[in-house]
Amino acid sequence: MAEEKHNKSAPRDESRRQFLKYSGAALGGVVAGGVIGGVIGSTMTAPKETAPQQPGQTEQPPVKDYNQALMFLNTEQFQLTQAATERIFPKDELGPGAIELGVAYYIDHQLAGPWGMNARDYMIGPFFKAEATQGYQSGFKRHEIFTLGLQALKDYCQTKYSKAFADLDEAQQDEVLTVFEKGEEVQLHGMSSKIFFNLLRSLTLEGAYADPLYGGNKNMDGWRMRNYPGNQMSYADVIDKEEFIKMEPASLHDHMSH
Repeated sequence: MAEEKHNKSAPRDESRRQFLKYSGAALGGVVAGGVIGGVIGSTMTAPKETAPQQPGQTEQPPVKDYNQALMFLNTEQFQLTQAATERIFPKDELGPGAIELGVAYYIDHQLAGPWGMNARDYMIGPFFKAEATQGYQSGFKRHEIFTLGLQALKDYCQTKYSKAFADLDEAQQDEVLTVFEKGEEVQLHGMSSKIFFNLLRSLTLEGAYADPLYGGNKNMDGWRMRNYPGNQMSYADVIDKEEFIKMEPASLHDHMSH
């Protein structure tokens, strides 16, 4: 009977050994950051060659850009920001404008972070009216200034044109932004609208030319328009050349594997 019992359990023991072998390899791969999994697991889960796509087959969906997600602005504020930044940095024959470059996403991300909350600035009163040479002097944080500015922009367009800013023609949009730039007609809770416009303009340019890592400059097209190389690892092979060297720009993200 003992021999018969041993024979019956043999297949189960073999199955258990196989389970421990494979699960151990998988666990080792996770713990070692894929090193063990890359060596042992390659024999178990070798990648299959992708067969050529046959006529009538459904194409794979495009890769999603998870960097394009709102963190601070609501949808209405975001759309207004897109329209305003496009007039500051419009699309033309030289290249894409603010909307295509994702500038509004850059602005949204900056406002959501420590910079938007003035986390590193001294923000304790008293606050006095600033002289022209002093720049911004207020207790409002940057994300508050931007929010107040967007609301003022919306209200001004409704009052004067009975339309949303995005529904105005380009000449009217430029006229509205000029009013805000001058800062004489519109006030934001005691602040000149010029403070908001200067913030909007600065963020627009940053979003067009900052590293794509931060949400704007999509596909590095802002850099391409300027023939700017971005964040190259080295210029040792071209630094001695006399002529201008045009190179494919590189983002900080491109160096993560180095």
